[in-house]
Amino acid sequence: MRRTVSGLAVLGAAAAMAVAGCSSSGGSGGSGNSSGNSSTPPPATASAPGSSAASGAINGNGAKVGIILPDTTSSPRWITADPTALKADCTKYNLQCDIQNANGSASKMASIANQMEAAGVKVLMIVDLDQKSGAAIEQKAAKAGVIPVDYDRLTPGGGAALYVSFDNVKVGEVQGQTLTQCPQVANQKSVQYVQIDGAPTDNNATLFKQGYESVLSKQAGWKLVGDQTGQWDGPTAGRVFNSMLGKNPDLKAVMVANDTMADAVITDLKRQHLNGKVAVSGQDASAIGLQHIMDGDQCFTIYKPSSAEADPAVKAIAQLANGQAPDTNGVTIEDPMTHKKVPAILATPIAVTKQNVAQPINDQYTPKSSVCTGHYAALCTKDGVK
Repeated sequence: MRRTVSGLAVLGAAAAMAVAGCSSSGGSGGSGNSSGNSSTPPPATASAPGSSAASGAINGNGAKVGIILPDTTSSPRWITADPTALKADCTKYNLQCDIQNANGSASKMASIANQMEAAGVKVLMIVDLDQKSGAAIEQKAAKAGVIPVDYDRLTPGGGAALYVSFDNVKVGEVQGQTLTQCPQVANQKSVQYVQIDGAPTDNNATLFKQGYESVLSKQAGWKLVGDQTGQWDGPTAGRVFNSMLGKNPDLKAVMVANDTMADAVITDLKRQHLNGKVAVSGQDASAIGLQHIMDGDQCFTIYKPSSAEADPAVKAIAQLANGQAPDTNGVTIEDPMTHKKVPAILATPIAVTKQNVAQPINDQYTPKSSVCTGHYAALCTKDGVK
């Protein structure tokens, strides 16, 4: 990541495209909510074009926007937190947003994108499932006069006009730093650890790994004895970790890229009566992750409030849709395929440990009803959940 003025030209061109090209898109054949995912909210319809947006200065003037989320399995955020935040912000900035979920299918995402373009969206924001399919969707959109925007994950080679996410190298750095402070390993002179990374098709996974490796590789006495992908999939991560633990029974720490995979790791540790004795990381502030933290089986998770991504993303989309260039403060991120600088808006992650485990719940990011059930009701009260 770097700061440069070159990104302004990219945003300026995208803004011009919004005015000059998008008006030719067909307005018939509305996309509706064809994903078939009952957990996906219906399109957020804002007030009539030309009315004042609730946000004040920024007004999308009722422009049509397509937003496609990736799946319903890699993280609970794609079912609850992000759709809710995005829908609220679409209303806030006076946009007509069609928010759908591809349910893990690249072909379905492409089909949804085609429907949205036919319906006359000015901006298409996606969370890609993989680099190849995501780039094809964005390139096709741009040719049709639709402005492509990357949300949460950069799509290498896609040519997005804007990238809105968290600083994902920083996410990894915070994971690495917090893991070294876990009580199971703090101040130990010798620590054998393994890494279970996210899917290699996800550019974020690459950035997370870059971040935590930059920290852990420099820790005196820390020895990496295993490193494999868990593919953002619980069962896969469980099988990978079971093999790693069999080869390295003296493991003291597991650098796991997210909570879904951490849950599988903890399940295996429980079978061998090692839960709570091995430091386990996570990410996403999921209900299961927070419960594991309350139990002492997971050291921490990474909290990335959806509002910190959704609000600046939708605000920028409202500007792009109306021929304005969003202010990115000169921040860019390099596309690893084209090496071009993509204008970027990056938020800062929050490490959640036992000390602040209530924060994502009290912020209404992680539903209290999903966490504070059974014996966790008492733990939630003890840990400060309101």
